[in-house]
Amino acid sequence: MRQYPRRSSAVVAAAAFAAAVPAAVAPAAHAEESAPELTVSTLPTASPKPGELYDQQVTVTNHGTAPADGVTFRIRLTRGLDFPEQAGNCTYSTVGDQVRQALCELDTVVEPGATLTVPVRFKALPHALMEAVEYGTTATGEAPGTGFSEAYRRLTLKADSWADLVAVGEETEGLAGDGQSVTLELRNDGPGWIQNQVSDDLPGLVVTIPPGTTTTQVPKDCSPFHIDGPTGGPLLGRAQYVCWPKDDATLDVGEKHLYTFSLKIDKDAVDPKGKVRASSVYNITPAYDRNLANNTAPIVIDTPSDYEPEPSPTPSTPAPTTPGDGGNDPDGQGGAATPSPSAPAGTTGSTGTTGTTGNLASTGTDGTGLLAGAAAAAAALGALLVLTVRRMRNTTR
Repeated sequence: MRQYPRRSSAVVAAAAFAAAVPAAVAPAAHAEESAPELTVSTLPTASPKPGELYDQQVTVTNHGTAPADGVTFRIRLTRGLDFPEQAGNCTYSTVGDQVRQALCELDTVVEPGATLTVPVRFKALPHALMEAVEYGTTATGEAPGTGFSEAYRRLTLKADSWADLVAVGEETEGLAGDGQSVTLELRNDGPGWIQNQVSDDLPGLVVTIPPGTTTTQVPKDCSPFHIDGPTGGPLLGRAQYVCWPKDDATLDVGEKHLYTFSLKIDKDAVDPKGKVRASSVYNITPAYDRNLANNTAPIVIDTPSDYEPEPSPTPSTPAPTTPGDGGNDPDGQGGAATPSPSAPAGTTGSTGTTGTTGNLASTGTDGTGLLAGAAAAAAALGALLVLTVRRMRNTTR
């Protein structure tokens, strides 16, 4: 498994530098030319709690055949560490990926065989977790460049803290046969920040594509996951992917990364379901993640069944027509023929009324509309009789 440099835990380094102390150290036998050959001893490892001070020292030794006239000593701290105070002979700055640096000039001569003791002090910040300390000089005592050597070393630390990786899925809707996108999230809820140290520490989001769908677009920071790790670029049509912050492989506290996949839903798919899992790029739960309850989340695509229109409302029965409104009177004169409310029941058209009542008994209705129609017809018949009598009288005359 590919190894990555580990970064130190959490602490702030300060620099107080002591004068050279002569010591009986024999010059290196292999030194062929007259030149200094400085080396730096290693710092003891530690796991400081956030807020704790790391206070140690290293020894600079001249194994060469010439003195080192002055030494430039550099200390660099990752973002979870800081210097507790500033020394007068050091210049402080921030370089690279939020790395704090002290570049200190030690105005002393280190003779061949002599040593120089240099304190290295730093403290762990509240978000300290995966940290590193770089410290030292060069073989000749000049300012260090890039890379590491016997004169310039690196110590990786893990603070006595933890971080909480969180996976966020999505639930959405889509029609079978159509396309749909899902946006997934990898987040660090702290309290410690995360930086890749070895391959198992590199945070990742393992995505299981819902069966019944096919990827048509994959984020650039995602690769197919095969057996135990990422393989190749963002290829389409794979069943599982792993995504991670490829730019710097870090997750600060509260930082989140979003990954949007475009999917084609199969025509016969019914509510496809997948999942996401926060882990490492090798699908191994990192030791620093102590809360596993939020490491997995579902991906759900609801596929509604065929559309069914809402049923039309049942039409209501029309209200019966009130006698006298012309609705049952062919001549539109129903108002004149309305029987008097004081007339005894059945005095008008008693035969029709009795017949109607008999028919209603067999149908089970109350017969209000039919009774009203019979009464109107009887009234019209009475008016016709009166008119006939008047005409007969006129003829008689």
